[in-house]
Amino acid sequence: MSNRNACGIIIFSWVVMPSLAILLGAGPAMAQTSSATYTFLVGAGFLCDSADSSPCPAVVKSLNDDSYEMSGAGTLTTPNKSVTAARTFTHKSNDGVVLETGVWVASELVSFDLYGIVPGALMREGRALGPPQFGHAPLGSGGRGMFSGSTPAGGLAVLRIRILPVLVFARNATLQVNCALGKVPSERAIEGIRLALEGGGGEFEEEVSGRTLFLLTRPGASAAAKAPAPEVDANPAPAEAPH
Repeated sequence: MSNRNACGIIIFSWVVMPSLAILLGAGPAMAQTSSATYTFLVGAGFLCDSADSSPCPAVVKSLNDDSYEMSGAGTLTTPNKSVTAARTFTHKSNDGVVLETGVWVASELVSFDLYGIVPGALMREGRALGPPQFGHAPLGSGGRGMFSGSTPAGGLAVLRIRILPVLVFARNATLQVNCALGKVPSERAIEGIRLALEGGGGEFEEEVSGRTLFLLTRPGASAAAKAPAPEVDANPAPAEAPH
């Protein structure tokens, strides 16, 4: 195994996995205390359940045609602006050479503008991302079972993130996640992501491809809450006397 791959595995294990564990563990609890909790996907999860490869990952380009390919998942809450999100990225030159790869982790929710709640969005032409009752699908089918009780929504989330490449120094950036559902402003009609690196690292504002989605989570809605309680025998058999 190369040093590059080994470092990638270490970073993914130490940074992304704990972050996603917090995300998936904290999501239902956050939903119980706030009616404005959203799960969101960026070129990941059941958005990728399609023969078309363009939804995943999300791709954005700069003026010189360098690109970032990003995927991710997270939760955010308003109005207290809390966020948990993480996953991977790949930075490529304009001729397709991989310049760096690694993980990114959200550090702050700058803002979230809701375009609207759109319950039937997943069943519209071009967004057939799963069966009608995607929230009740088994966990093995792209993770759709995790989102039981959630409703699709459109919006724009602006996140401060920490980019952690495998071989070079870490840096901060601003990531915009735009889901063009609901009453979408004309200037944000294209679904996808935008990325601005701090410290003169460049701006990536041409959304090339990639699906994004916000899911409004009902308070207290979780698969665990719907699981039947174990049956208790009201008349248990007497324990056997020791010999």
